[in-house]
Amino acid sequence: MVAVIISHLLGLIGAAATSSGTSGSLDTIGKGLVYGLAAIGPGIGIGVLMGKSVEAMARQPESAGVVRGTMFIGIGLIEALALFGLMLSFII
Repeated sequence: MVAVIISHLLGLIGAAATSSGTSGSLDTIGKGLVYGLAAIGPGIGIGVLMGKSVEAMARQPESAGVVRGTMFIGIGLIEALALFGLMLSFII
């Protein structure tokens, strides 16, 4: 769903850029939109991950080490999605 919205927005921005001749400023806006929308999911994901990790550590303090290690692996995987969005904004 999000990919459809992003592709539609990029199509509108591209059409406006070719018709008005101001491709530089609209290109910058498009890149910002791509990265901004791509960062929403990882931001929400890290928030949920941190909240549930703290909740699990508070519920069972003896398993805090295992939860912390798993949490850091999850953070790395989630941040990879944000980096893919950043790379996509540079490619466009």
